[in-house]
Amino acid sequence: MSSGKSAISQIVDEQVVGMPRSVQDLDTPCLIVDEARMNRNIARLRARLASADVAFSPHLKTAKSIEVAKRLITGPHGPATVSTLREAEEFATCGITELTYAVGISPSKLPRVQALRLRGVKLSILLDSVEQAEAVAAASDSSDPVRVLIELDCDGHRSGVKPGDSDLLLAIARTLAPSAQLRGVLTHAGESYEARGEAELVAAAENERASAVRAAEFLRSRGFACPVVSIGSTPTAHFARSYQGVTEVRAGAFVFFDLVQVGIGVCTPDDIALSVLATVIGHQREKGWTIIDAGRMALSSDRGTAGQAVDHYYGVVCDTRGRPIEGLKVINCNQEHGIVAMRPAGAGRSPELPIGTRLRIFPNHVCATVAQFDRYHVIGEGRNEVSAEWPRFTGW
Repeated sequence: MSSGKSAISQIVDEQVVGMPRSVQDLDTPCLIVDEARMNRNIARLRARLASADVAFSPHLKTAKSIEVAKRLITGPHGPATVSTLREAEEFATCGITELTYAVGISPSKLPRVQALRLRGVKLSILLDSVEQAEAVAAASDSSDPVRVLIELDCDGHRSGVKPGDSDLLLAIARTLAPSAQLRGVLTHAGESYEARGEAELVAAAENERASAVRAAEFLRSRGFACPVVSIGSTPTAHFARSYQGVTEVRAGAFVFFDLVQVGIGVCTPDDIALSVLATVIGHQREKGWTIIDAGRMALSSDRGTAGQAVDHYYGVVCDTRGRPIEGLKVINCNQEHGIVAMRPAGAGRSPELPIGTRLRIFPNHVCATVAQFDRYHVIGEGRNEVSAEWPRFTGW
């Protein structure tokens, strides 16, 4: 593969020269963020929602970074969405205090919820059962009610009340009153990740919108204000044709994008702003394998592209400037080892990558990939210089 050989020669030549604060100086595996791409991704969605006059509550679960969060939120204190109380606690320390905890509440977590509220955090929690509502009502006080959203299952993907289950919606609302405050409804079109092509994405987005609006209108007809109608996933946020009746949109993975989103049709590889930097540590030449120091612990074991038109295995292999090397994938992973080879099989001879060569890997599912890391190394688009390090946190 002549083009591959040329790309590899350039990688090696660049790494021989080296430079202070470059990707050659970093311990691997580590995370690389292309700041310019990230900023474009943020601007793209924010502009789309602003033109529709709908609020944006970015999901911070992917980034888990205060530096990234500051670039995502639209106001000084939010709004924003989190998936763990640890996230809520961390972001509250930097003044992001208008938060939705978008995972069904466990009664054992209510003391942490109350502790956050005592710190001045305007936290909304999520539930989808009478049992949860009873626990929240018992822990709440009508003089300072806990804010609650009812989770809806708009597409059979996960948890939530069916939007048309009026009996359960009404039972939950009545159980919360008067000690807790029903703020509205929230849904997530998780099945949009199975959509292929614009028509399916548009349909998934409209089903998400219509389901949430339908449930909110029913609750209002029974005397519950329901001021919040919250929808969102990265695919539907980019393909909705109407936001009528919706008050806010949530999305998270879009900040970095990944290969699954490329396969769905939400973005292109040129939009992927995050990669894992790895180092070549060996070869199995008779098999056409190159071994790198990034395995399942660095790339994750997510095989989200396996069911898509193009299977990227465990990630697309790029040079240090983030340019994909044609046909080169991480075809398998052990805990700390990745196996790099040409795919599809027989597409050409695997390029010679000397030991010590640095490579960047585009991930299948960015949320899973970043989970093991404690920082981002920030670079300019198409460059090797590291301009900043942004801490990120983990845990629940």
